Amino acid sequence: MKALVLAGGMGTRLRPLTHSMPKQLVPLANKPVLCHALEDIAQAGVTDVGIIVGDWHKEIEEAVGDGGRFGLRITYLPQEAPFGLAHCVLVAREFLADDDFLMYLGDNVFADGVHALADAFRRDRPAAQVAVTAVDSPQEYGVAVTAPDGRVLGLQEKPREPRSDLAVTGAYFFTPEIHDAIARIRPSTRGEWEITDAIQALIDRGGEVRAVRLSDWWKDTGRVEDILDCNQLLLDHVTTSVRGSVDAASTVLGPVVVEPGARIIRSHLRGPLIIGAGCVIEDSYVGPYSAVGANCALTDAGISHSIMLQDATVTDVNGIHRSVIGRSARVGAPVNGTGRHRLVVGDHTELEVVA
Repeated sequence: MKALVLAGGMGTRLRPLTHSMPKQLVPLANKPVLCHALEDIAQAGVTDVGIIVGDWHKEIEEAVGDGGRFGLRITYLPQEAPFGLAHCVLVAREFLADDDFLMYLGDNVFADGVHALADAFRRDRPAAQVAVTAVDSPQEYGVAVTAPDGRVLGLQEKPREPRSDLAVTGAYFFTPEIHDAIARIRPSTRGEWEITDAIQALIDRGGEVRAVRLSDWWKDTGRVEDILDCNQLLLDHVTTSVRGSVDAASTVLGPVVVEPGARIIRSHLRGPLIIGAGCVIEDSYVGPYSAVGANCALTDAGISHSIMLQDATVTDVNGIHRSVIGRSARVGAPVNGTGRHRLVVGDHTELEVVA
């Protein structure tokens, strides 16, 4: 079985962050979303991976390389424009050949990975298998209508009146039958080749499509709130590892990771959190569910439930909460602020937050 990872989207819902980086490289618990996906794929026993790339192909190739550090062989597959999930399969047709494959959306994160899903597909080998989970607002998703035995009877794309609460998540498994199904569909009214239409075509011709329910959480990290929520869920699993320096005037509570070269000076860390390599945290508070990227600096500052990307700086601003601060961004104040501030700051930005 091969894997096809989709990493060509523009991430418009994550602007301003995605004006200067692909959404698949936004870090969660100090690791790019795409790298979480590739680790999952490797754990599922898949080694040949094609990555669909678009305008950000250089940045993604620089971050991932040839896949060797994940135990993978990576092939990059350029897509002219994001014309839909089924179009990605068309682009990858030569790479996929006649192999079964996992299609993994590169901005999705699965708590338990996808190895159990892959095992179920290998065991039963239906024409297609989708991973589903119950959601509170099914009208916002593609949903699967299923029989009691898990067979998929039909799919609805963001229905006004959902017939099911089972959202289709970003891990699909296919046999080569999907190629004939894609050849029978046409672009939707929004001009995209919809994978839901192709799966429905399989069902209409008598193909077996199965739904497997996830046993734990899943996140599509397409919005800032989703990124922060997913970062929190991932940090819940960290264990204390202090490989940087923490001086005697500092305190550390809860599960805290301090990576090599980081220095904690007269500061208070309350986990779960991660402080990246080379950071300097001085006279500051870093609270729960914070991920501070490499070479960041906090001075007389306070942050919690937030993400700082590499080389960002916060000075003289306290109460930063549920915020995302981009690469090399500088956040400061002429005087110490009071209260809380919510920030979504793009790369190379300078802010002054006035009390």
